[in-house]
Amino acid sequence: MTGRRVAVITGAAGGIGAATVRQLARDGWAVVAVDRCADDPDVPYPLAEPHRLDALAEEFEDVRSVRADVRDAGALGLAVASAESEFGGLDAAVAAAAVMLGGEPVWEQSDAQWRTLLDVDVLGVAHLARAAVPALLRRPRPRSGRFVALASAAAHRGLWGLGAYCAAKHAVVGLVRGLACDLRDTGVGAVAVSPGSTRTEMLRATAGLYGLPGIDTLSERQLTGRPLEPEEVAAAVAWACSAESFAITGSVLHADGGFTA
Repeated sequence: MTGRRVAVITGAAGGIGAATVRQLARDGWAVVAVDRCADDPDVPYPLAEPHRLDALAEEFEDVRSVRADVRDAGALGLAVASAESEFGGLDAAVAAAAVMLGGEPVWEQSDAQWRTLLDVDVLGVAHLARAAVPALLRRPRPRSGRFVALASAAAHRGLWGLGAYCAAKHAVVGLVRGLACDLRDTGVGAVAVSPGSTRTEMLRATAGLYGLPGIDTLSERQLTGRPLEPEEVAAAVAWACSAESFAITGSVLHADGGFTA
C-alpha cells in the first residue's frame, strides 16, 4: 500500500471535476478520473471530449483516466476496484458528474428531462456511493475517508425554469445527509459542496436558457460580484476531501460566492 491518499472523481473531464483532479494531484493525491466523455442526446449542450480526460492522465503521473457513465453502476465499481488495485486503497470519492436541463416551468418539463436529471444527478451519486463507500471502509482504523457530492446553490434556492434541476440537487443534499448518518462512528464522513454560478459549460447553457448574452448576469446575486472559477470551487472540494474536514460530516459546504447569504 502506498502512503498517498487516493481519490475517485466522476465528471472529471471538465469544469469543477477537472479542476478538482488537478488540485488533488498537485496536493500529492493519486486519482482515478472518471467521465462519460461523450455528448448525450438528451442534453442540449456539449459535454467533455475524450482528449480532456486523457490530458489529465498525461499531465500527472498518478492520475488514471476511466471512461464511464455514472448511470452504469458496474462501471463505477470497476473504477473503484482499479483505484484499490493500483494505488492500494481509497480515501475519497467525489461525485462531480451532473447535467442541467430546463427552461420551462415544472409542469411543462418532460418525463425525459426528469429521468435524465434524476438518473445522472441523483442516481449517479448513489451509484458512486454504493461502489466507493465499501472501499473507504476497507481502510484500516483509524481512517479518515470522505464522500463528497457536488450539489448546487439550486439545492437551496428556487430558480426560474429549473424546478426539476432544483429538485435533483436538493435530493443530493438529502442523500449526503442520510449517508453521513449511515457512516456514524466509522471515521468516514459525507459532505455536499454547493457551488454558485461557476464559469463552466453548464453555466453557459443556463445563460442560454434565459436568453442572456453571457454568464455575468447569472452571478449578480453572488456577493463576489462575478462568477466563480472552477478552481475556486475545487479548492473547497479538495478541503472537503481532507482529513481536516472531519467536523463537517452531514453538512453542506456553501462554496457559492455568497449566493445563498
